[in-house]
Amino acid sequence: MLDFDVAQSRLAAAGKPPSITEACSLNDAYGRVLGQTLFATQDLPPADNSAMDGYALRYADYAPECVLPVQQRCYAGELPEALQAGKTIRLFTGSLMPEGADTVVMQEDTVEADNMLQFRHIPVRGAHVRLRGEDVRAGDQLFAKGTVLGAAQIALLASQGYAEVTVYAPLNIGILTTGDELVPAGQPRSEEQIYNANGPMLAALAQAMGVRVRHVLHAQDTMESLESAFSTLLAECDLVLTVGGVSVGDKDLVKPAIEQLGGTLDLWRVCMKPGKPVALATAQEKTIVCLPGNPVSAFAVFTLLVTPLIRQMQGRSTIMPAVQYGRIVTPDPLYEKREEFLRVQAAHDRAGLPALTPHPQQGSGIMSSLPWATGLARIPPATQVNDGDVVAYYDLQSWLA
Repeated sequence: MLDFDVAQSRLAAAGKPPSITEACSLNDAYGRVLGQTLFATQDLPPADNSAMDGYALRYADYAPECVLPVQQRCYAGELPEALQAGKTIRLFTGSLMPEGADTVVMQEDTVEADNMLQFRHIPVRGAHVRLRGEDVRAGDQLFAKGTVLGAAQIALLASQGYAEVTVYAPLNIGILTTGDELVPAGQPRSEEQIYNANGPMLAALAQAMGVRVRHVLHAQDTMESLESAFSTLLAECDLVLTVGGVSVGDKDLVKPAIEQLGGTLDLWRVCMKPGKPVALATAQEKTIVCLPGNPVSAFAVFTLLVTPLIRQMQGRSTIMPAVQYGRIVTPDPLYEKREEFLRVQAAHDRAGLPALTPHPQQGSGIMSSLPWATGLARIPPATQVNDGDVVAYYDLQSWLA
């Protein structure tokens, strides 16, 4: 069987980074991937300003029990006068620092009466002043090409005056489920049929990664149905994900359907549980990944093997999220011939590594374990793992983002 890490690397390498970029309004940029490196256009803050509601003064003018006249009241968005010697100016958070002032005293530490200011505490030189450029300097690199734009990145770009940015064109994905036994949710179901969970699940997983899902199709177990679905998906999608139909049964027709369209398919038996059967195919210069038909297995394979491929095709600078570590919680020793990825809940505390508690039912048919789990714990093959042992942990929030 193919080693898990080798399979993960091969799938990631199968994706071609994007070459097409487009202009995008900053208001619509959430989740998009930068197509160029961006730099600061100005200092941040652009000028010295007050970090507090208070009074600006020249520190040298302070003396014990002194009383200073209030020269001006200056709100944020107004230009202050130059500070005169021996006086103070009333400021508010964000107000520009007056020329000549070097210190702000919080209003709570003062008493103002009849336009005269007394001090309750000795001021600290330079206190409560945000200095020009202390956050960002004009010309600094803000974000490298390949950065995924979240709210924090968008905020910093807006502070620099960017109204639009250059981003990569969205990745278009098509999803194809197969099997005569599947029916769409909401439709009548006979006793021998089950509802199709894979289509909605994979669409949701892809959308959470900022992917544009162009089609979610279902094909019956006939060559005609499969070829028709593939024709649509290959024409309109950059990446196609199929579920089921790649084994060696009489109705496993995905491989011959791809070959009928001039494609090639490499079927892998990956050393992982759940999710052993995985296939990588190419047809009409488009990449196809064939996932196992069981929803739990498809979820695991998507999380661990497909997401790096998607990030590569989106143009992201980070392809592999960080693998974390935790201590497994198990009353009995764990042992598997294959690499096993247990659905676990991580309990974090201040003592160190998180405790990873496996779901009590690890069968590939236990779909309720998916919304329960916070991540997947990696159990090495042919290795006994005991309670408290440290294992690799794939956090779903990181790996599915």
